[in-house]
Amino acid sequence: MTTAMTLQFWGVRGSIPTPGPATVRYGGNTACVSIDLGHGALLVLDAGTGIRTLGEHLATKDTDIFVLLSHAHWDHIQGFPFFAPIYQPHRMISIVPTPMGHTLWCPTLEQMDGMHFPVTPEDLPAQVLCPMEKWPEVFQKHGCHLSWIATNHPGGGTGYRIEHVGRSIVYLTDNELEPPYEKATSFDEFAEFCRHTDVLIHDAQYLQSDMPAKHGWGHSLVPQACQLALAAEVKHLVLFHHDPMRTDDELDAIQEETRAWMHTQNRHMQCTVAYEGLVVDI
Repeated sequence: MTTAMTLQFWGVRGSIPTPGPATVRYGGNTACVSIDLGHGALLVLDAGTGIRTLGEHLATKDTDIFVLLSHAHWDHIQGFPFFAPIYQPHRMISIVPTPMGHTLWCPTLEQMDGMHFPVTPEDLPAQVLCPMEKWPEVFQKHGCHLSWIATNHPGGGTGYRIEHVGRSIVYLTDNELEPPYEKATSFDEFAEFCRHTDVLIHDAQYLQSDMPAKHGWGHSLVPQACQLALAAEVKHLVLFHHDPMRTDDELDAIQEETRAWMHTQNRHMQCTVAYEGLVVDI
């Protein structure tokens, strides 16, 4: 079976980077996932601190780069000013504009305002574009279909479904499946959006022990992400956006317990707790 897309995880942590001996195996960088379409085009999902290492990997490659953000919180944009390709004169990088209410904007560039970061977009050697119109057509030229859905998160957010050569990936981070506030999208609507996808990457920041203190903060419990994967009949669930307090040993336990539970529900579904360096071919 040929590979339609290759996923690689460069940052899997939520809220704030967490370097240190207790997080060294799963990693302490914030959200960044790449999708290699296999013909010189790379999609980058979120620009947390993990994008810095991705940039080092891409520095010697001639790759078309497209950046998609789930939302504009710091842990999803703060790595972009340290992304090596934006300092390469020959580069062209396209950033998909991020919805904010009824408008579109580019928060990765907005933060580079001379006050929050010394280099401004005008100073960048690369050509960094944020097209406000017709950007879906860019993906279609690469044989990639992109669809999106509103997530349940304070300040709003966007989830994506990427389809290429008959395979699909859904990226739903910073998504509270059962929030105390009015839902932007219902559980059933998320299940339909994820239906039969090959890989579902879903926010799983919290455990029941974190509640009720974190209820309404915009993140899901591990069991809720698992229930969504079962309802949508996905092939592979990747638990993502780990709490900054979660240690490697605790994530090991989540992996073991979740796989055991999944085995009793659906023997054919894979489940992986995301870690830096994880590669998934589909």
